[in-house]
Amino acid sequence: MEFRFSEDQLRLRDHVRDYLAKAHPPERLRALDAAGGRDNAIWSGLVELGLPGLLVPESNGGLGLTLLEATLIGVELGRANVSEPLADTAFVAAPWCVRKGEKSYLEGLASGDVTLALTHDINPWVADLDTAKGVIAHEEILLTRPAPKQLNSVDPLRRLFASGELDGGDDPILLDLAALTSAAQLVGAAERMLEMAADYAKTREQFGQPIGAFQAIKHHLANVALAIEFARPPLWRAAYTLDRGQGLAPLHVSVAKVAAGDAALLAAETAIQVHGAMGYTYEVDLHYWMKRAWALIGAWGDRTFHLKRVDDAVIGGTLPLGPDATFISEAPHA
Repeated sequence: MEFRFSEDQLRLRDHVRDYLAKAHPPERLRALDAAGGRDNAIWSGLVELGLPGLLVPESNGGLGLTLLEATLIGVELGRANVSEPLADTAFVAAPWCVRKGEKSYLEGLASGDVTLALTHDINPWVADLDTAKGVIAHEEILLTRPAPKQLNSVDPLRRLFASGELDGGDDPILLDLAALTSAAQLVGAAERMLEMAADYAKTREQFGQPIGAFQAIKHHLANVALAIEFARPPLWRAAYTLDRGQGLAPLHVSVAKVAAGDAALLAAETAIQVHGAMGYTYEVDLHYWMKRAWALIGAWGDRTFHLKRVDDAVIGGTLPLGPDATFISEAPHA
């Protein structure tokens, strides 16, 4: 079976990538770090691109696209280390509202005037709770909530707050949408860390030649590239099956989250090693992506949680195995 993104999908991805490369360079991250992590100008730029309405139906003022397009853009958000609540609002809250029939919020989400925070029992925190119009909790949207108490995060650009009296519940749809979005950003972060390591290896000289000429460095970077390459197909499959509500979608999401997290962790470790001791310092831009990867790996289900979902499916018998089930599908091209 051949699976390829359409030219329109790739053009959308490239357009967002080009925009973020200019509007959200590493220097912007340092400015955000010093100013509390948010800048209204960044959100306005994302709104002008139409990204908040990506998954909102056209009848409600959105673009009416699918989770495949959202996942492509999620990778770009990870590459650029975007911290605005776009991923949570546009790629999780919006499709959640569509599935739950919460149509009254869709136009506001599409226009960028409304953001929704996400809470779930799997996380002890809520991101961007202070600026959100409402919060999704227990399969409903709450407009009133306790005064937010800000928490410290390993990632200085994430704004996390204690869930406090909020009881998030265990909404499986919210969990899978958010885990998929986290996986997409992890793949993007891994791609960017690999690029940073490769660029440094081309310029840093040792023994009269760039360190990238040494096979030990080449092999480490090649391992990262391989891990990223193996993380992409599970990500696209998870987006496809989750978009269509197929029964194996939660399993596919877990596989994608584990693969993406492993790739990002390997990319972070390798990039630090390539940079040498300076890789640990604040002066090197790498640390922003490294910390984002650490944060996202533990968000919306850590590696242990998602591996258990895979184990339960395989060992527990819910996943059909054997030669007669090798090409099982729940829909065409699944």
